[in-house]
This record gives sequence, structure tokens and C-alpha cells, in this order.
Amino acid sequence: MDEIDKKILKELQSNARLSNQELADRIALSPSPCLRRVRALEKQGVIRGYHASVDQEACGLPINVFVLVKLDKPTEDNMRDFERHIDSMDEVLECFLMTGNHDYLLHVVSESLKTYEQFIRRQLTPLTNIASIESSFAFGQVKRKTKLPIS
Repeated sequence: MDEIDKKILKELQSNARLSNQELADRIALSPSPCLRRVRALEKQGVIRGYHASVDQEACGLPINVFVLVKLDKPTEDNMRDFERHIDSMDEVLECFLMTGNHDYLLHVVSESLKTYEQFIRRQLTPLTNIASIESSFAFGQVKRKTKLPIS
């Protein structure tokens, strides 16, 4: 990835709705080579998609919960099975494989404490091979950043 590619990524992270002409103007490149570079970044998987930033509370999902999960036996098959189930749960925005005392960290959103309880009871605890689940509720969000610090 060269400096032009990095400029493209910085601009698209700030505003993914830029037209190719606007993007080309901002990075001082003509439109055709700019579009070729964007397509190449997409093909390489560097640009994985374009998304709208949506207000979580306006969508009726004000609760953020960070859930630590420890598997009883974290074998490769058990981990793959857990990850497959987690991938199908819409409430789970992010899932990280962790080091330390827990195997996974989940970021879960919910409309209320009651719906979070239902998520735990109906979706998470029925999964096999879970040794423990610990939930921490966020009071608020201090910082949210979606732009990677590309230099």
C-alpha cells in the first residue's frame, strides 16, 4: 500500500459517500486511476464495505453490554461451534477472541435490561460448553471512532 492508497483510505473513512470525482480531486489524482485504485483496494479486501453510521438510541437500542465468556473446554471444534452461533445473533455487534481468563469478549446491544435478560436466557446460556458468562453494562460512551489511524 503506497501513500496514494493511504490518502484514499483516509478520505473514504471520513466520507464514504464521496463521488469518484470528489475523491480524485481530494487526493490530486485523475478519476480513472483513482477508481482503479479503489477497486483494487476492494478486491484485496482492504476496503471491506461501505456503511452508514446509525444512532443506536434512535433505533431503540440504548443498552451496551460487554460480555466475557469462558468456555468449559476451548477446543478448536468447540470454539468454531460457539463462533458460528454468535455470528447468527443480531444483538452481538462484535466478538473478540481473547487471551487471559476468558475466551471471548462480546459487545451486545439491547433495548432494555429485560430484553438483555431474554437474550442471555434464550440465546447465550443454552449454548453448550459455556463455563461462565460475566456482563458489564456501559453507563455511556466516552469515545467512538471508526477511522483507523492510517499513516
